[in-house]
Amino acid sequence: MSFAGQVKRELMHLQPEKSCCQLSELSALTQCRASLVLRGGGRMSVVYQVENVALAKRIFLLLKLRLNIVPAIEYAHSPRLGGRRICVLTVPESESRKLLVNVRMLRQSESGDVLRTLPRSAISKRCCRNAYLRGAFLGAGSLLSPEKGYHMEFVASSKERADALKYILDKSGVTVSETQRRGSTVLYFKKGDDLVSLLAMMGAGQSLMDMENARIRRESRNQANRAANCDQANTMKQITAAQNQADRIRAYLKRNGDNPLGEDLRVLARLRLEHVEASLEQLGEMPELNLTKSGVNYRMRKLMKIIEADEKQMMEESP
Repeated sequence: MSFAGQVKRELMHLQPEKSCCQLSELSALTQCRASLVLRGGGRMSVVYQVENVALAKRIFLLLKLRLNIVPAIEYAHSPRLGGRRICVLTVPESESRKLLVNVRMLRQSESGDVLRTLPRSAISKRCCRNAYLRGAFLGAGSLLSPEKGYHMEFVASSKERADALKYILDKSGVTVSETQRRGSTVLYFKKGDDLVSLLAMMGAGQSLMDMENARIRRESRNQANRAANCDQANTMKQITAAQNQADRIRAYLKRNGDNPLGEDLRVLARLRLEHVEASLEQLGEMPELNLTKSGVNYRMRKLMKIIEADEKQMMEESP
């Protein structure tokens, strides 16, 4: 099972105790998974189309538990999903208006019915905002495995619904980014801290712990990789410097022999030519030198200055 599936399974096992939270979650699920079928003469039906049977069961239970509405259940094949079987819950015409009024998506007035994108009840309390986010994720959310990266998103079928969800996210203190994909508005998050906050708000405690553990493992791997890359870079830098020293020493000795050098520098020059791959510390540990790294470095700088002066003189004497 994917990590997103794990999170959704955990969320679907939660039982919202407050009636206001039940309505907020049901409102989000209605926004994400339902469509309004107009039948003429002011008649209408709310129809939910859900691929996940467990989610269809949750919608059914929320309708029955909070509003005493029993939708008709049937199965159909969706061409949009490659012929996959989906669960269709149809709220009776006599109950559809009741549903929309109770989730504050329909307001009745003397001038006629007014449909709302965002029910006020979904933002009035923190618990209701959390329940709304939970319903929105169950209905139209996805989440990448934390082992692969940090990415959570909500897909909204309209700009109005995206703005409503974005408003709740802003009220909850979560920064969200927005993009367009195949005619839908996508709200997404890329920061691990934002994902942790959202999982906590939605009530996915176990998944949050799993994500934190994955974050720790991932960060440990990244630190190990950075350390390995740093060691590799330092090794390559050391080898390059040693090779440069060896090439310049070899050219100097070819021009001058080793007579101009003192005994200590002659030994160092010979060891560098024989052990190009060795570090200064390793050269110092050899019996011929028996010096600390700083001692070898001092002698090497002294040798390079002599070679540099010789190279400069050679260039000045060249026609």
